[in-house]
Amino acid sequence: MNATSKPAQRPSGAARPQSMTGVRLRKHADYQRAYAAARKRQSSSMSWFLAPQQTEGPYAPDGPRVGLTVGKVIGKAHERNRIKRRMRDILRRHTDLLPAGFDLILHPRRTVLTIDFAKLEAEVVRVLHQANAGQQASSRPAS
Repeated sequence: MNATSKPAQRPSGAARPQSMTGVRLRKHADYQRAYAAARKRQSSSMSWFLAPQQTEGPYAPDGPRVGLTVGKVIGKAHERNRIKRRMRDILRRHTDLLPAGFDLILHPRRTVLTIDFAKLEAEVVRVLHQANAGQQASSRPAS
């Protein structure tokens, strides 16, 4: 790009996709801890797990994190990679909806390959809203 050209403008109202750096679960131990501490929940095209984050220790996370798991039963590598790309793109657009103090793991089903992107995005947003509601319910003291 030279000094006289202008960068492409986004349509008004279109949010700039945020980076997923620091938001993703990366270590196997973090996945295992989240699976052990969470209850499996279902939506129409994915299972998901919501677990409170570990707050003590030198490896306490700075904010909410999300992980994706797409098993070999879903399909060949190129299909699994496509699912992960689609899911990461949606999550990148909605990182502000991740529940604070929690780790969220999404486990999509094979239907994610063929579902329309807008429908998939709506479902992920619905899961994020449910996760936020679950986070608020678990943080309330039991009476």
